[in-house]
Amino acid sequence: MSLRIDFRTSDPAAYRALSATQEYIHNSGLPKPLIHLVFTRASQINGCAFCLDMHTREALADGESPQRLYTLSAWRETSFFTEQERAVLALTEHVTRVSEHGVPDAIYEDAARFFDKSQMLALLIAISTINTWNRMVISTGTQPVASKETRALRAAS
Repeated sequence: MSLRIDFRTSDPAAYRALSATQEYIHNSGLPKPLIHLVFTRASQINGCAFCLDMHTREALADGESPQRLYTLSAWRETSFFTEQERAVLALTEHVTRVSEHGVPDAIYEDAARFFDKSQMLALLIAISTINTWNRMVISTGTQPVASKETRALRAAS
């Protein structure tokens, strides 16, 4: 797929508006590792290569375990995630796939045990925002830049 429109430069005010929401999330008090898991899991579900590339790199740079990132799409099958993270990942999946089954009370309440109302709102905004970014990036054809290692592997094949 080729780039259809560079949404970052075509309308800088629109890009700044979405970026301001991102800034709110990072200043919300939600734990940074949790935000990385939310952004990565939603991007996996949505198939957003650009966001997966960016958020896994950021997570690794912030100290996230490669093993947890490798197994994130199968988080239910591992013991690598805390009870809080598991509740947030379930909520992330339901909000991301909201058109399929909504967000059941039990899923919402399980996540809400760990957060006050303000933090819960920030979490829902984080999940909604990464879904917006995924949709913008996929719709516009924005691609991640291949690393030197990826280019070398591709050339060797």
